[in-house]
Amino acid sequence: MSSRNGGQWTDARFHSFVSSTLRAGSRRWPPKYACLAESKTEKKINVKTGRLAQHHLCAECGGEFVSKDVQVDHIKPVVDPKKGFISWDVYIDRMFCEQKNLQTLCKECHKIKSKKERDARKQNT
Repeated sequence: MSSRNGGQWTDARFHSFVSSTLRAGSRRWPPKYACLAESKTEKKINVKTGRLAQHHLCAECGGEFVSKDVQVDHIKPVVDPKKGFISWDVYIDRMFCEQKNLQTLCKECHKIKSKKERDARKQNT
């Protein structure tokens, strides 16, 4: 039995809650905005909507995508696939990193990279 939330939460549930809260807060982290700004290419017509839209360069495939089709990725993952979760201090330091550890990826490239990291984590547990 856990002592979290009056014994109602397991340690895993608590960990999930805290990491989710930190991820939500990291969306407003200024280096993420700087990373996105640096990946801007030009405003051109979005083929899906027919409207003028800002495009960004994917650091992996080199394609140009509208803002809603890109994500800011941690180059070095927040949770190391080989070591797993180390401590909250390490987690927070990696989550709120400087711009040099961030890159703009299209959703597809980000999905592929994240899957590789998840698979590596599963092999090391």
